[in-house]
Order: sequence, then structure tokens, then C-alpha cells
Amino acid sequence: MAENTTTEAKPAAAPPRHDPKVIIALRRFAISITIFNIVGYGILGFEQAWLWPFVALATGYTVELLLETIGAKVEGRAPRYRGGGRKGLMEFLLPAHITSLAVNMLTYVNDRVTVMLFGVTVAVGAKWVLRAPVKGRLRHFMNPSNLGIATILWVYPWASIAPPYHFTERVSGPVDWIIPGLIIVGGTMINAKLTNRMWLILGWVSVFALQAVVRGLLFDTAIAGALAVMTGVAFVLFTNYMITDPGTSPSKPLSQFAFGGGVAVAYGVLTATHIAYGIFFGTATVCGIRGAFLWALHFHRKRQAGRKPAGGTLTVALPTAAPGTAAGTTGDEAKAA
Repeated sequence: MAENTTTEAKPAAAPPRHDPKVIIALRRFAISITIFNIVGYGILGFEQAWLWPFVALATGYTVELLLETIGAKVEGRAPRYRGGGRKGLMEFLLPAHITSLAVNMLTYVNDRVTVMLFGVTVAVGAKWVLRAPVKGRLRHFMNPSNLGIATILWVYPWASIAPPYHFTERVSGPVDWIIPGLIIVGGTMINAKLTNRMWLILGWVSVFALQAVVRGLLFDTAIAGALAVMTGVAFVLFTNYMITDPGTSPSKPLSQFAFGGGVAVAYGVLTATHIAYGIFFGTATVCGIRGAFLWALHFHRKRQAGRKPAGGTLTVALPTAAPGTAAGTTGDEAKAA
């Protein structure tokens, strides 16, 4: 009598999950940037077309969902946007939401909406290409929003960042101080309690002030003017909502300080050599250096493990490919970045 055999289907691997604190941080970043865009277009004087944020969001969502679907199929796991209902889908799209709004808000490409959409696509899509091993998993290392903006500025030299004055173009008096004050308070609460990136901010702000003085002494730059950059809304936004992206910055205090200080040094060097938009190119440079370091560290550890004395079987585990996280990602970038 023949024996009946059945083969059970192997369940799909569970998708990676964010830390709950990261989810909360992403949600608050997303709410903050959404409110800022609403107020910006309605009151402050944002100069991009009012329809562009919606087009940017549609593009960012589409790219994120498409690449996650492909990535999940290749890696043999369930897509991260499934299984959690509407809430799970919204949480999955938070990094793309932050990145899309940030790229549109911080760039000015005249009426060339396709150029802005190119930046959004690069920002969201690069998370799947530019990754490095971190704690046994492949994680993206380029700040998404910053990379999208820097790529636009590099590929299209005629493009520019959004004029800093448009953040306070239609307000005056005490409101000029209230706006950056609110950004600082909100950003500090998120970065101190959720992302734990205050050491990074300290390194960035302190070394930025130092490089302004050094450029004044070495290159006769007006020190007061170089320091005045730190009082602008654009600088405050960058400090609290972009450079602190937990997905693309170190977590240890000393490494955070070095990362933030490194971006400030890169900015000073680029500015001293008359390269515009040093704040974005400097961040991209430091993120790229960090990614190269993570790969070098990974291969070094593999070599060290391969020199283990004979007497046992050596198994070297390779990092499991998993989709990067953004912030914005924080988030972009955050994602993100």
C-alpha cells in the first residue's frame, strides 16, 4: 500500500520591523513636516507650485511600494506593508512621506517638475542600492533626502536649493523668531527622547562654529557672516530634521560627534574652495565615507574570522539582505536619511 506524503509550504520569512521608538520618531517627523508644508504654502511663502507636494508624495509612495514588493519577492519574505492593516501600511510609508516632502520643500527647479521627481526617485530608490552591513543586516547608509537634493544640484547645475527667505517671506517681527524657536523645540524633543542624536547635533553645531572662525582667520571670510548662517530657518531645519536621520547616522555618542563634526569640516572645506551647496555635498560625502568604512570593517572581520586556529569547523555568516530604513529616513530620509 502506497504511503501518502504531503509537503507543507514553507512560510514566508517575517519582514524586519522597526524599533517602536523609531516608529514614533518617524511619525512625529512626518507630522511635523506635513504641518510645516501646509503652513508654508498657506502663510509663509513657499515658492514651489502647491500641487508639487502631492506629486512628490505619489512618486515616493509608488517607488517605495514597488521596490519593497520586488525586494520581498527576491528575499523570500512577506512585504513589510502587509499584515498590519491600514496602520501598518501608513507606518511603512512614513520614510517615503518624509523624504518626498523634504526633497520638494528644499529644492527649487523653476517649472521643471520632472527634475524634482527625479530627485525623489533617487532619494527613495537609493536605499535599495547603497547599503552596507550593520549588525548582521544590510542597511542603507546615504541620507535619503540629502542624497536626492545633492543629486539634483550635481546633475542639473542650473537648479538650486529653495531660497532660505521663503521660510519666513510673509511674516515679520516676533514671528521671525517664533518659527525657528518652534522648530528647535520640536526637533530637540524628538532627537533627545526618540532618536538619541543630541551628540551628533553637538558635534555638528560646535564644529560648524569653529570652521567659521578658522575660515575667517585663514581666508579672510567675514566671521560674523559665516556664523550668521546658523540663525537661519534652513540651518535649523537641517540640524534638527535632516542630519539626525537615525537610519544613516551612528548610534554611539563619540561616533555621532565625529559624524556631525565631519559634516561641518566637509562643509568648511567645500565652502573655502568656492563650491556651492556645501551643506548637502558635505553630508553626502561623509555618509559615503561611513558606508565605505562599514564595508571595510565587514571584510576585515571576515578576514579575522578566517584566521581562526584549526580544530573546528568555521562558519562565517553573511549579512542577511534586508531593506534599509529611512528617516527621514529620518529619514529622507529618515529617511531619512
